[in-house]
Amino acid sequence: MSFVIAVDGPAASGKGTIAARLAAHYSLPHLDTGLLYRAVGLAVLDAGGSLDDGTEAARRAQGLNVSEIARDPRLIDRGAGEAASRVAGHPEVRAALLMLQQNFARQPGGAVLDGRDIGTVIAPDAVAKLYVTAAPEVRARRRWTQLTGRGEVIAFEDMLADIMRRDERDAGRGAAPMVQAEDAVLLDTTDLGIDAAFDAARRIVEAKRVRHIL
Repeated sequence: MSFVIAVDGPAASGKGTIAARLAAHYSLPHLDTGLLYRAVGLAVLDAGGSLDDGTEAARRAQGLNVSEIARDPRLIDRGAGEAASRVAGHPEVRAALLMLQQNFARQPGGAVLDGRDIGTVIAPDAVAKLYVTAAPEVRARRRWTQLTGRGEVIAFEDMLADIMRRDERDAGRGAAPMVQAEDAVLLDTTDLGIDAAFDAARRIVEAKRVRHIL
C-alpha cells in the first residue's frame, strides 16, 4: 500500500526539515524537490545562460542527474534559491521535471516529497498533505541566521525582501503556483521550534495514515 506524504509551503517555513524527519520516522525515501530547481538554475548560470530563458532552462532540466544533485554544496546558497524561484516559473521546466518527481512518488511503499506543488500537481492523491508556513519575518530570520552562520554577509532587511519577493513569484506564477491544496492540513510554525513542529506534523500524518489503512 503506497504511503505518500506531500509537504508544501514557502521558503524557510520548516517544511524541508519536517519532511526529512517524517521520512526518517516512517522509513520512507525523501525528495526535496526544491533542490531540482536549484540545480537547474545553477546549470543555466554555469553555462552562461539567462534564467529568463525557459527553453535553455528546460534543456538543463532534461539533462539533470538526480544522483549527483546533493553533492553540489552551492545548492544551499542564497543565489541558488533565487535562481530556483526564477526557473521554476517556466512551464517547460516544470514539465521537464514532472515525470521525475511523479516517479519518485510512485515507488513501492511510498515516499515523502516537499516543495511548492506536491499536493496539488505532483502527488494530488497523497495519503497525507501538509502546508507548512510561518510569518515572513520569522522565515526571514531563520534563513538569515542560517546563511550568516555559514559566513555569508547579508542584511536582515535584504533577507526579508528576498523572502517576500520569492513568495510573490512562487504564488503568482502561471505554472503550478504555490498554493495550499484543498485537502492539505495547515501547519503554522511561526511560534514552534523544530521538535514541536515535527511532533505536530507527525500527529497530522498519523491521523491520515490510520484513516487510509482503515
